[in-house]
Amino acid sequence: MAATSDLNTVAIIGNLTKDAELSYFNNGGAVAKFSIASNRSRKDGDQWISEANFFEISYFGKPAEAIKPYLLKGKKVAIQGSLKQDRWEKDGQKFSKVTIVANSVELLGGRAENSDSYSNSESSQGYQPRPTFTQNQTQNTSYSSNEESYGGDTNSFPDDIPF
Repeated sequence: MAATSDLNTVAIIGNLTKDAELSYFNNGGAVAKFSIASNRSRKDGDQWISEANFFEISYFGKPAEAIKPYLLKGKKVAIQGSLKQDRWEKDGQKFSKVTIVANSVELLGGRAENSDSYSNSESSQGYQPRPTFTQNQTQNTSYSSNEESYGGDTNSFPDDIPF
């Protein structure tokens, strides 16, 4: 019988419900905790109903420290990560909570969004780069930002592209 592997991946876009909180473990590792609201529409008879879903996010390491100042209430973010279920018992009653452990957090929207510090002329000059803060799967302390990279790293493409 062949071994099967499970898939635990989530990608979600939403708005922060409050400013992120940064804390540190005894070993010095950082964790940013925040929650997002993501809207979903569903049809009920002939009407579309919009409902908000709330998700708690944990983001670890140096990327969490770097992005924390930008994780402000109302800011739109894209999260990629995995689901983690915590279980505990209190007074004989069992509890369970599912959180998203983020592997990458991307700030969405232009610089002028949620900010009065930029003039309209600056925000209307076209594309505003979106910083992405990701964790390397093999080393959780790495940090990369593609703020200056508008189309990704072109060095990773082969020289003979077939089109």
